[in-house]
Amino acid sequence: MLSTRVSHQVINCASGGGGVAIDNKIEQAMDLVKSHLMYAVREEVEVLKEQIKELVERNSLLERENALLKSLSNNDQLSQLPAQQANPGSTSQQQAVIAQPPQPAQPPQQPNVSSA
Repeated sequence: MLSTRVSHQVINCASGGGGVAIDNKIEQAMDLVKSHLMYAVREEVEVLKEQIKELVERNSLLERENALLKSLSNNDQLSQLPAQQANPGSTSQQQAVIAQPPQPAQPPQQPNVSSA
């Protein structure tokens, strides 16, 4: 701060009243930078709030899905969960199988034969 005061005194002495104008310009520039930073921070806060909202919704959905899967599973499947959590490689494969319900078997298509 001492160098700033000294440079301001030098400017004031050298230019008469011009130092006040420079001080005002510096103050305006600092205010402009401050307002830009505040705007950027507010924008980032809004983005983060939206991300938090989306993550809370996703978490709620996954918790409901987890509860549903638990209710549909039997005790044998539930007893395997701690063993699967100890082995992370098999967990992701088993979860993929659990997440996809079995598809009903469709009868084979009859060939389209027309009598001529």
